Amino acid sequence: MEPRVTLEINAGVADVVLNRPDKMNALDGAMFDAISDTVTELGERDDVDVVVLSGAGRAFCAGIDLAFLGDPGNVADLERRTHGEANLFQHVAWGWHTLPMPVIAALHGVVLGGGIQIALGADIRIAHPATRLSVMEARWGLVPDMGGFPLLRELVPGDVARELVYTGRQVDGSEAADLGLVTRTADDPRAEALELARQIAANSTSAVRSAKRLFALALDESAPAGELLLAESREQQVLLASGEPRERVAAHRRG
Repeated sequence: MEPRVTLEINAGVADVVLNRPDKMNALDGAMFDAISDTVTELGERDDVDVVVLSGAGRAFCAGIDLAFLGDPGNVADLERRTHGEANLFQHVAWGWHTLPMPVIAALHGVVLGGGIQIALGADIRIAHPATRLSVMEARWGLVPDMGGFPLLRELVPGDVARELVYTGRQVDGSEAADLGLVTRTADDPRAEALELARQIAANSTSAVRSAKRLFALALDESAPAGELLLAESREQQVLLASGEPRERVAAHRRG
């Protein structure tokens, strides 16, 4: 059996591909485990500056495999925390959000249910204009429970999130960009994501990771401004002490 997820690393860019193309990368037990394992591996590596996440075949991810969902034994004891603050199913979406390096999702075809929640875990989302996206759990009598609520609240106003969740309606990539669900559209999202990843990887790994930590704090509405200001100073102090900024300035002057 082909691996459910492939991972290749080149010049600091991790190219992660959901790899169940015959089922439009629908999420079954093997896919959940493979994504979870990949997130965990990336979190432990120090040779990755940026992650690009995409789907093989005709779609990024069609959501949960209905055959998997139909077996109650597969989704028992959801309250059990198996991955820090999250359960397994949440980890495959929320885990991208908590990785120390930026994650760019390249979206095409359909991005539905669990698939859109995985995409929301990325820092940046680039979608083909014709991509179809939907938070569609209400159709199956469910709520988005793979980190959908905390991830949505960072991206769109509350009323927009409510409409999307309550209706389960599909939006195309262009409307998703207007709503804030995706960062922008491109005719070749994967190529665009890889090029963006190379641009980010050319910068300081330490600085980019510091910035991601600060964004996580900045998006926490309960964090006082004073706490964020102090966090900025602490991160900057560490970066200055490393000597890398002086080295980069000197290299720039040498031309």
